[in-house]
Amino acid sequence: MPSSTNNEKRTVVGGIGEIAFRVNNLDAMQKFYEEVIGLPLMKRDSDSAFFKIAEGYGGHIQVLALFDRSGSPGYRGTDAATSTIDHMAFEIRLADFAGELKRLRGLGLQVQTAEHAWMHWRSLYVADPDGNQVELVCYDASV
Repeated sequence: MPSSTNNEKRTVVGGIGEIAFRVNNLDAMQKFYEEVIGLPLMKRDSDSAFFKIAEGYGGHIQVLALFDRSGSPGYRGTDAATSTIDHMAFEIRLADFAGELKRLRGLGLQVQTAEHAWMHWRSLYVADPDGNQVELVCYDASV
């Protein structure tokens, strides 16, 4: 790692620009993130789909990108069990927490709930079609 001196100005990160996943079934993953998670689709072509997560920093939109690499030479598919990604979390409003729990269970999804007291977070966890864990998280001062 490069060293820095105290008189160098550091760049401050303002947010997440993009999260990108390689996927096994682009159609199923698009449907999940569009219909279950509720992210608006920005662009879709034959081997990728881009979703808006939220407004970003300095005019940049926060994006979830899904890439079907099955046509690439040497591609062996993805496996959430061997990925280094643990999960990704999307923020929701506390007022929506109970309704989302009910809606996700109504879709037949296995939903785990958790409270993270050290951060005052309340969370819902579901798996996407590729087996990645997706968290919907909200701030709750009572936790």
